[in-house]
Amino acid sequence: MLQHIREKFMGGIAIAILGLIGVTFVFVGGANFAFIGSNYAAKVDGVDIGLGQFEQAYRDEIQANPTYAQLPDDLRTQLRRNVLEGLIQQRVIDNYLNEAGYQISDEHIAQLIQQTPDFQTDGVFDLELYRTVLAQNGYEPTDFEWAQRVTLRRNQLQRAVQGSAVATPSDYRRYLNLFGEQRVVALANLNPDLVADAVSVTDEMITAYYDDNPTLYQLPESADVKYVEVLRSEVAQGVSVSEEDLLAHYEDNKDIYKQDEQRQARHILVLFGDDEDAALEKADGLAARVRAGEPFEDLARTNSEDPGTSGQGGDLGTRTRSQLPGELGETIFSLAAGEIAGPVRSDFGYHIVRLDQVLEQGPLPFEQVRAELTSQLQDEKADALFLDLQSRLSYEHFDATSIEDLAEKVGLEVKTETGYTRAGGETLGAETAIVEAVFDEMTLSGEQISQVIEIDASRTAVFAVTQHNPAIREPLADVRERIDSALRSQQSEELMAARADQMLAALAAGTDFSEAAEAIGATAGDPVLMSRAGEDADQFVSVAVFTAVKPSEENPTTGTTRNGEGGYTVYSVEAVLPGRPELIPVEQRDAGKVQLTDQTGLGDFIAFVQALREDAEIIINEDAIASTEFL
Repeated sequence: MLQHIREKFMGGIAIAILGLIGVTFVFVGGANFAFIGSNYAAKVDGVDIGLGQFEQAYRDEIQANPTYAQLPDDLRTQLRRNVLEGLIQQRVIDNYLNEAGYQISDEHIAQLIQQTPDFQTDGVFDLELYRTVLAQNGYEPTDFEWAQRVTLRRNQLQRAVQGSAVATPSDYRRYLNLFGEQRVVALANLNPDLVADAVSVTDEMITAYYDDNPTLYQLPESADVKYVEVLRSEVAQGVSVSEEDLLAHYEDNKDIYKQDEQRQARHILVLFGDDEDAALEKADGLAARVRAGEPFEDLARTNSEDPGTSGQGGDLGTRTRSQLPGELGETIFSLAAGEIAGPVRSDFGYHIVRLDQVLEQGPLPFEQVRAELTSQLQDEKADALFLDLQSRLSYEHFDATSIEDLAEKVGLEVKTETGYTRAGGETLGAETAIVEAVFDEMTLSGEQISQVIEIDASRTAVFAVTQHNPAIREPLADVRERIDSALRSQQSEELMAARADQMLAALAAGTDFSEAAEAIGATAGDPVLMSRAGEDADQFVSVAVFTAVKPSEENPTTGTTRNGEGGYTVYSVEAVLPGRPELIPVEQRDAGKVQLTDQTGLGDFIAFVQALREDAEIIINEDAIASTEFL
């Protein structure tokens, strides 16, 4: 559910760029290396990436892709390096944003959360529902809000870089040719059922695997923790502002709350389509009909090709000059109320416009800025109370005899977290500052409470360890089923890969595709026509087929790939049919141009992040990474 919330919260961002960078990029060199003994996986311009954070990211990657757990040691090492590389690239982005002073306001975060349907009851934000949903997913509100703030900043930077990308006409033509390309392919599928009878796992194999992998099944070092924390989000919940204060602030700051000149206009849009001259001719005809007295709204409803406004009679709403593009904005802001202009050319087509109303510059009405004023004054009060509570926590900490004593003096509740590891916990999180405070030698001993730890700008805490649990290996009896499953998956994978290779060898020797498939227990159907845009095709197979080299007239291109059903597919590309852009519907072509531009922008963003990385001072704790006990 939480992933669903994230997607809606982020407004449907199409590309999870940060995850993409982390997993699919190979490890990039050029960093310095440190030795074991430090509680960090890497440093980026002096900022730590904690071991706990790294461990958790690696575990998340394994859990999201269970087949990764069966990778051989060299590939598991590469995967660990790739995960770390993703964290490094996230950190260089965050450092860049911090240096630039880029912030996401509390008001913006609050507004987005309140507008999320999953946190609403009958269309109204429900604070208790919000807390319940987060708790069900192992989040405290402050952790969730911090995560959204970080993600929003990164994604806004990505959109800014991607938004400046331009796809050239030649790029677009090549894209359309590739988009429409089709390939004639013969397929033979191998699934785990075909080799199930050949898979055999004995007790001796399970024991040997357990003995050969002493660090694979570990219960990590953990601690049971009591803590008190000052959270700005909790402080803010009890803050209210009187009507008198709002009115007084408004009167004192009228000059701040000004609106730019706004104009309310309507338009009729004629898209270029395939023939710009024909579009201009149509727009000229519509403009003549408007000037002859036909109702503008009726013509917009029946003729405008802007689906967002045609149903409202072409109403563009009330806009400032900066909210209208190029020549269209210049035209609208040059008209007097009631005047008609056009056709006006834009990047989309030709517009006929009518100005309906001019709203002059001046102070915004009180009711229009009430919500902003309320949020601002609440924030100011919350900041003051938060700082005061932080100061009280620091003051009382000197004389506190226990975590309970400190909580009573400051008026805070004692919270608990059991089984907290260096990878973090469900409620406390995995911030480096928390891990270091909890696993400090004196705190672990139980002899004293930790120092006052400022975790971030909105969270301060003190910790006490009630029990320390050293790392131990899980008993063989507890992991026997997991090892059995892992060995069976490994055997199945090897057997299917061997049969696929056997079929490829037969094809290379001249065996008919169907005969070669039958020989390994697979059934091959008749050759099929695959397209790049085919929605029904297995995506793993589709990628392999369309990245394969084009076949010659005499020899098809053959290969194998994992498929989406957990098996293998052997393919034979027998022919390539070039794309015909003229047969692609206009709507798909337009969508393709947008997609190509997005892809070009994605490449620009990846290059931008790589440039930031190359300029950064990066220290990698290589020995610590190699010795970390992973799941």
